[in-house]
Amino acid sequence: MEKNYFLPAEWHPQSYIQLTWPHSETDWNYMLDDVEACFLNLAREIASRQPLLLVAPEYPEILKGLDCKDNIHYISCPTNDTWARDHGFITLLQHDGTPLLLDFCFNGWGMKFAANKDNLINSRIYQSKLLNGEYINCRNFVLEGGSIESDGKGTLLTTSTCLLAPNRNDTMDRSELEKYLKERFNLQQILWLDHGFLAGDDTDSHVDTLARLCPDDTIVYVQCTDSSDEHYKELQLMEEQFKAFRTLEGKPYRLLPLPMAETAYDEEGNRLPATYANFLIMNQAVLYPTYDQPANDLKAAEVLAQAFPGRKIVGIDCRALIQQHGSLHCVTMQYPENVKPDKF
Repeated sequence: MEKNYFLPAEWHPQSYIQLTWPHSETDWNYMLDDVEACFLNLAREIASRQPLLLVAPEYPEILKGLDCKDNIHYISCPTNDTWARDHGFITLLQHDGTPLLLDFCFNGWGMKFAANKDNLINSRIYQSKLLNGEYINCRNFVLEGGSIESDGKGTLLTTSTCLLAPNRNDTMDRSELEKYLKERFNLQQILWLDHGFLAGDDTDSHVDTLARLCPDDTIVYVQCTDSSDEHYKELQLMEEQFKAFRTLEGKPYRLLPLPMAETAYDEEGNRLPATYANFLIMNQAVLYPTYDQPANDLKAAEVLAQAFPGRKIVGIDCRALIQQHGSLHCVTMQYPENVKPDKF
């Protein structure tokens, strides 16, 4: 029987963007002012364009002066951290437009960090009546939104390093995982990326740190051209794998390389996973991370403008976010059309 649902691409028309706000009980406590300034910029750029779904224990004081605050829909909820991409709903759409809200298990990227509160955020959001759609309990399977990319046409891009990590769904091998994902998301093919990593990444190589699916059978990806860089060999192998990938029609992908960000370190000298692949696609804009690297920041914007003609390319300083080993896409989650109830 033909399934009547699909996993929309991120560039599919959207209802909401979710942010889960940092607060003093999170790991951001030691640099809360800096990260709140970044989140404020994100909230302003999002809510000035489309509805923002805000999750936090208390409504942030810093948002009360925004001109676009009427476009912010707030849910009070206990949280461990801020990575909405990984604890948020993954939404399918039925062909009649009805959303299916899939609530997967979030286990702190393989039980590395506490996630007991974050793993309950989705049920709290659903109970709030701010989301329209059918709740689907998938908590017997560990899956983070940052680990998968959909083109909306039946192709999924993911990394074997993450999905096959023993700290997630360790009772399933690659073929069993592929069968599960194809059934759950109504897929025709899965592109398994077997190479690529970023030093300092806690996620076991989420695909959204390395490469992204874009409209018109395009893949944008991080390219390393410095043979002395520790990423060089793996990212070169990743690039070769992209050249071998084919669309469902058997055609090669259009490949657009993003620059490798200059090395960034934390106070203890550990390398941080600064990446330009961690951008957010919105209805009329693309928000992308910048790192106070003028040449690279500009080059990344130029590449994204090629991938998303007609959308405004907006840079957000994300030097604060990478201090906790994530970036812009990691702290956001989009909800496709029809998820926002008409009454809100």
